[in-house]
Amino acid sequence: MTEVYTLANGHTIPKLGFGTWELKDGDEAYNAVRYALDAGLRHIDTAQAYKNEASVGKAIAESGIEREEIFLTTKIWNDKGTYEDALQSIEDSLNRLQTDYVDLLLIHWPNPAKFRENPGFEERNAAVWRAMEETYHKGQARSIGISNFRKNHIDALLKTATVMPVVNQIKLTPGLTQDDIVAASRAHDMILEAYSPLGSGEIFKNPVVIDMAEKYGKTVAQVALRWSIEHGFVPLGRSRSREHIESNAQIFDFSLAAEDIETLDQLEGMSRDHNPDEANF
Repeated sequence: MTEVYTLANGHTIPKLGFGTWELKDGDEAYNAVRYALDAGLRHIDTAQAYKNEASVGKAIAESGIEREEIFLTTKIWNDKGTYEDALQSIEDSLNRLQTDYVDLLLIHWPNPAKFRENPGFEERNAAVWRAMEETYHKGQARSIGISNFRKNHIDALLKTATVMPVVNQIKLTPGLTQDDIVAASRAHDMILEAYSPLGSGEIFKNPVVIDMAEKYGKTVAQVALRWSIEHGFVPLGRSRSREHIESNAQIFDFSLAAEDIETLDQLEGMSRDHNPDEANF
């Protein structure tokens, strides 16, 4: 859990993160983050849209762990379409998180339905990115990046960006390798973060992965998370259970054979991600 990747701007990011999507604000999110920190995880991922930043921030503040030891991410949501709105939302997020900086700030979605026609995703993203660049230069975000961006969204953003995104967070799981997006991101030196690295739950019923877990003496979740590490991704596992959180952190004491990685790459029956140009949010 102490292993890190080095981002293109020189900062480091822990190879394993803890995601907080669908963890309810209050005791649920607070306890889960505390469990993750107690288990040794030092990478916590939240977002404005998750509506749990306050509980995440409280858990970190009350953990007794120095802020510098924790890599904290949040994301700007789809309802922010202007420079001014994005800038204010960042201040609001920092206040909820009880911190004066985040380690990583992301645009959560490249083409929100609200701005799809007017002003269009290119102009909207350029405005939001300008606010993020200002936040970066002020030290309120140590790194900035993107989420759910495909090649056309990346190419458009880079027309006006003066600070390059260092991360693209997308859905990556066995059976969903997203090779084209991975290649487009890595062409610009971005690290890939994998949300939903266990799929949408279907992986736990997949006989191929069940057999593979038995072969390695590991859980299905551990095998899936290790698959992300083998590909150089940053998996963002998530659970409400202390036991599962502790177990999911134990993925650095084994490796997957090349043929097993290939088998997992081609796994069938896994859910897809939303098309960001067609989703109704």
